[in-house]
Amino acid sequence: MSSAMHLGDTSLQEHLIKRIKATGPLTVAAFMQEVLTNPLSGYYMTSDVFGQAGDFTTSPEISQVFGELVGVWFVNQWILSGKNNVNFVELGPGRGTLASDILRVFGKFPELHSKLSLHLVEVSPALSEIQEKILTVNHRYDQEKQNVTDREDGSDLCYKKCVTRSGTPVSWYRGIQDIASNGNCIFIAHEFFDALPVHQFQKTDHGWREVLVDISPEKESSELRFVLAPTPTIASQILVPQGTSANQIEVCPQGGIIVEHMSEAIAAHGGCALIVDYGEDGSQRHTLRSFKKHRLHDVLEDLGNADVTANVDFSYLRKATHGKVQTFGPVTQSSFLQKMGIDMRMKVLLQNASSSQAEQLQSGYKMLTSPSEMGEKFKFFSLVQHGLPEPAAFR
Repeated sequence: MSSAMHLGDTSLQEHLIKRIKATGPLTVAAFMQEVLTNPLSGYYMTSDVFGQAGDFTTSPEISQVFGELVGVWFVNQWILSGKNNVNFVELGPGRGTLASDILRVFGKFPELHSKLSLHLVEVSPALSEIQEKILTVNHRYDQEKQNVTDREDGSDLCYKKCVTRSGTPVSWYRGIQDIASNGNCIFIAHEFFDALPVHQFQKTDHGWREVLVDISPEKESSELRFVLAPTPTIASQILVPQGTSANQIEVCPQGGIIVEHMSEAIAAHGGCALIVDYGEDGSQRHTLRSFKKHRLHDVLEDLGNADVTANVDFSYLRKATHGKVQTFGPVTQSSFLQKMGIDMRMKVLLQNASSSQAEQLQSGYKMLTSPSEMGEKFKFFSLVQHGLPEPAAFR
């Protein structure tokens, strides 16, 4: 198996070639990690990649209704779980639009608002600055003091603290493990898991082999290619599930670790999680792909300047809970939004909308719910503490 693509001279490309020459071919997971989050030139690390001017548009950027209905879902779960103090955690908050829309809903419930703190998991300095501008009123605390924390006193390891426009304390973290689990947790991960590194495996006559990224032997100074490992790797021996009938699979161990962490927090302190992404209930094929300017793009081209993503395997995430929480879904985005009342909300908004606003609302509605747009491609998957009923929109 091989696939080669000529690359422009980029610092990230040169870095990867030097790394491969020094230590050998990269796993697809290591390649994704470098391309997306390399501190100097990773895709997410240096610029705003969302919206019309970016490489892809997310549901929260299309319509406020999306975030409002997600917020209503969380309010209902909070009421069912006993109206406790709540840590609202978003993984990969993008520009902060979804968090802003959800907080607006939470603000309609004074008791919830008074018990709320916001925790954002974001590795990108550029995006964290955008989130701060959208969510806060520049009430940043002393960052130097906030960076020095002590695990023994139950504190968490944030790198920035502010206050939102509505008065909710907000903290930023580089990983979910840095958040102290000391209260009811509600997690939202919207188009987060698809950007986590995956290992790819291919079934051969000699057993499972891992897909690697190597230098092309013809023009090793300017080309990368996909190859198969000649022998089993540690990952292929550990991660390939026993008895699978597929010929190709992708596995995201980092996603499993994050879901396990969520599950432990929910089981210990109560709460819930919503994971919203495109994906399948079981991995049966290779789905790694790249997007640039809203168009499909070669994965090995223009590294660091295009998004690289893979479908989420919801069955793998379900197994990662180890039964510590209940799991529901995945259900389609269209089904979730319809059951949460998007049609009724649209009617209310259209009553007071200008003609241009109405056109924008209807366009957003179609984009969110149409099977040919996002309605069937995106799925909702939930984690809920044991003892609570099946959640709204998953029945």
